[in-house]
Formats: sequence, C-alpha cells, structure tokens
Amino acid sequence: MNFTRWSARLPGTQRRAASRTDTAVPPDRRGDGSVPAARAEQLTDEAPPVPDVDDLPVRDVLDRVPALVALVHGPEHRLAYVNDAYVAAFGTRDLGARAREALPELDEPGLFPLLDQVQRSGRPRTLKSRKAPDGRSYTFTCTPVPEGHNREGRGVLVFATDVTDHAEAAGRLRASERSQRETAVTLQRSLLPQELEEPDDLRVAATYHPGGTEAAVGGDWYDVITLGGGRTALVIGDVMGRGVRAAAVMGQLRTAVRAYARLDLPPHEVLQLLDGLAAEIDANQIATCVYAIHDPNEGRLVYASAGHLPILVRDEDGTVQRADEPTGPPLGTGGWIHASGSIALPPGSTAVLYTDGLVERRDEDLDEGIAALEHALSGATGTPQVVCDRLVRSAGVTPDHDDDVAVLVLQHPARKGAEAELFRNAALELLGGVEAAPRARAFASGVLTSWRFPADLHDLGVLATSELVANSLQHGTPPMRLRLRRTDRRLIIEVTDGDDHLPRRRRAEPGDESGRGIAIVATIASNWGSRRTPGGGKAVWCEFVLQKP
Repeated sequence: MNFTRWSARLPGTQRRAASRTDTAVPPDRRGDGSVPAARAEQLTDEAPPVPDVDDLPVRDVLDRVPALVALVHGPEHRLAYVNDAYVAAFGTRDLGARAREALPELDEPGLFPLLDQVQRSGRPRTLKSRKAPDGRSYTFTCTPVPEGHNREGRGVLVFATDVTDHAEAAGRLRASERSQRETAVTLQRSLLPQELEEPDDLRVAATYHPGGTEAAVGGDWYDVITLGGGRTALVIGDVMGRGVRAAAVMGQLRTAVRAYARLDLPPHEVLQLLDGLAAEIDANQIATCVYAIHDPNEGRLVYASAGHLPILVRDEDGTVQRADEPTGPPLGTGGWIHASGSIALPPGSTAVLYTDGLVERRDEDLDEGIAALEHALSGATGTPQVVCDRLVRSAGVTPDHDDDVAVLVLQHPARKGAEAELFRNAALELLGGVEAAPRARAFASGVLTSWRFPADLHDLGVLATSELVANSLQHGTPPMRLRLRRTDRRLIIEVTDGDDHLPRRRRAEPGDESGRGIAIVATIASNWGSRRTPGGGKAVWCEFVLQKP
C-alpha cells in the first residue's frame, strides 16, 4: 500500500493554486523584480517563507492530531492506517486486515454500514456522539478518499473526535431540563382540581395534557364549582406564558375564581374582579378566561369571556353552535367593562370549553381549528369523558404536542322514566299580601307530599318555605315567586322578589320582633344563600341533602 499516494488526496491537503514565488510583489521591489539587499535581509529575518502544503509530511501531521484517524480502502474496507491517538485509545491494529476484524471497536457505534454508504455514494457521512467500547463518546466523520480514477480503489478516512465532555454536559443539561419540566408539570397538576365537583344536574369531565417541549408547561386551568341552589359555575382559562411562573399565576387566579364564585355574582362581574387581580399579581402576565353559570331552572348557560375561545354546544340532534358574543379583552389589560351572554343548554346537549392548544396550529388559521373541533363534536357521543378523549384524539394531541391542552366537557342529560321522577320542579307566583304566606305553606306541603318525602323532611321543608316567604313579604317587593326543586340528592327551596337587598344572618335580640327567619333557615337547612338576579331583584334559597336509601 503506497500511503503517500493515498495521503496526498486526504481532505484538507488541497494544493495551493500558487507556489511561494507567486506571492504578491512588495511595493519596494525594483523594476526587474529583484529586492534591495537591505530589504531582502529584512524579509529573511522577519518573514520566513511559508512552506507549501504538499511539502508537509501528512503521516506526521495525522500522527500528532488528538483525534482518532483510521484509513480503510477497497470494497472490503481493509485497514491501511491508524494514527497514534487511535493506537493510544484502542491499541495496535493489524494493517491490511478487513476493517470489521481489524477495527471491532467501530461495530458498537454502528459505523460499518456507514462505511458502505460512503463507499457507494462517494459522499461524506457523520455519526454524532456515539459511545465506543472505551466508554468515551465520539463523533465519527467518514470521508471518501479516491485513488486516481479507479472507483474500486476508493478508500474511506475515519475521523473520530472525542466529544465525551460535550456529551456529558449535554446529558446533564437534558436531565436538568427534564427535572425542571417535571417540577412544572407537578406544580401545574397540583394546582388543578384533583377531583371535579359533581353537580346534580350536569355530568362533567375534564382533561389536561402538558406541552411536550422542554419545560414549556403553560398556565391552562379549569374548574367546576357548585354554587348551591342547583346552580353550577364552570371555568376554563389560559395564562399567557410558560413554565413555573405561568403555573403559579394560574394557581392564584384559580383560587380567586373559587372565592369570587362563592359570592354568587354574575359572570361578567367575576371577570371584572379577576381583571383587576391579574394586573396586581403580575403586570406582565395576561390570561384568557371563560366563566359560565348553569341554572337548571333556566336551561341556559350564562357566560362571560375575557379574550377566550368560544364555547361550543352540541344539541341532541348533533347540531353545534358557537357562543361567540360577547367577548372582552384578556384579564390583566384593565379598562374594560365585561358583559354576560347566554346560550341554550337544553336536556340532551353537550357543551365544550377548551384552551387554544386544542385548536391552534402554526400552519392553520385558528378558525379552521375551531371548525375541525365543531365537526368532531357533532359526531361525538357517549359520556363526557368519552367525548373529551375523542376530541383530544381528533385534534392530534400527542405527548410531544407543542402546547398545553385543557378541555372541559359538560352534559345536561335528558332523563326519562324512573330517573326523571327524581328530578322535579314546582313553582308558585306569590300574589297578594300577607295571605300569600298560608298559600305558600299549603303549596309546599302538597308538593312535598306528592314527591313522597318522609314526614320529618316534609315538615322541615314547609317550615323553611314559610320563613323564606315571610322574609320576602316583609323586606322584598313584587313580583315574588316560590320555587321548589328536587334532584336525586337534595331538595331546594327558593324565593325570588324584586328587591336587590340581600339578607344576612344576624342575632336577634330578645325584644326584636323580626330577624329570626334567616337564622331559623340556616339552622334547619343543610345550606342556604342569596344572590342578585338580572333586573334588580334577588333570590334567597336553602337546600336539604336527601338521605340515600
């Protein structure tokens, strides 16, 4: 094997286009091209001639480089040369032997198929950061080295650079990123509800999928809050940002939503309070949010949106509607008065609240993503969890999805037969003056008897009805209405009137002639509360938990 002939063609030994005598002529040369003696001596002392690359001893250069170098040739990849660094790493090698026998340490990194590719294609190939049997990591570059014009004589130069330190540093970085991501995901999941509350009149399910890129966990959240009186609040939101900070802001907003929900305010007033709080938490963070309330007596979903995506509602026949209006700016921007809207949620319908990770794609318009979700929802049947999973699958959400996804699905089931008997309503308009009180008691007694409540619950229900109606007659204004509702879990009694002054429980003095009604109701009932109603009135309610048979 003539190594000089092979090595002259190695990469990096390209011949210079001109020799040392072809260099630019100094400005102080004479016309005949000669140099004055003083200048010549100066050039000799200060600028020694640069040697031509062809004059460099290639074997000595390769023997001195710290990288591992091996040269194989021919279709059988016979070993022609290894440098000193290679020998120091793996020991002396048998020149002339086939590479698979002579270089067994290249088998573990999977280099031999690469040698075949380079041999066939005549193009260099690289394997990055592969471990060798010595336990160190190398990046292998295989470059074709032809011999003259004989294709069968083509060789391959294997150049292995030790990248162990870099690989270990990259491994530590990846481990750190995984740890940070796990921390963010753990924080995110711990701030989400561990179990959803179960309303009497709705079936609900939710899912959360963290984004799959680095530690890029976002601030998506959802919640279900039972308000009492048969009403349910549903909320979904998305903090604009990534990582632990976004998750922490999300946790504060979710806690605030639950606190504001207990005030039983209209949706737009809850968002108004959240807007101011979001600016106080972090002026650089904004969030989108939808807050909705379901009232089984109304059969509608009343909602307010702060820059969030529209709620989708699927009717029993498969028709899907968007709740597009009204929509205000995101939370944290300030200076906006939010408004509430409503959409029908009749028995048999399904509503979906979701974050942008479910419908937004870099190569698609947002409306296209929402339209695709509408199409998927139109054919989605089954339980809320089944619908939830189907929507996520139809959107192509995978573990390496590039954004967080939160989905909240609620169904207003159409009950029939024996189940329908457990969900009943009865109402009475309270007309006239003080004579409305005995009529209300008689009405409540008849309804509770027809619903076959036990005697003790019947009597408590009639007493609560009497106190709530008396309170409304004394402190409220017409129109007044009594409503009784039963579910499979509780009895709800509610009285509405036209005055917006909310009652409060107080301790009546012995000489007081009033002030004991709400205290009595709070004592005998499982829960009670009041809220303002649209149009300037109020509703006062109480509920009794039914004993399971």
